[in-house]
Amino acid sequence: MPSSVIQHYSYESTKRILYITFVSGITYAYKSVPIDIANKLNAAESKGRYFNHFIKGHFKYTKLRNK
Repeated sequence: MPSSVIQHYSYESTKRILYITFVSGITYAYKSVPIDIANKLNAAESKGRYFNHFIKGHFKYTKLRNK
């Protein structure tokens, strides 16, 4: 199911970085994210709700780019 908040996401397992691009065009790199969190995001019915509960505020991040 497409998300109304998250446009795209990917996970770099060797560095444990979760990249999330929001519909606004801004991409963030969330650091030290366990693979099970990334897998559960992928499986979540609502990506935005999962992000708000289990990622936002739980991991350090870096803003990478805008549109």
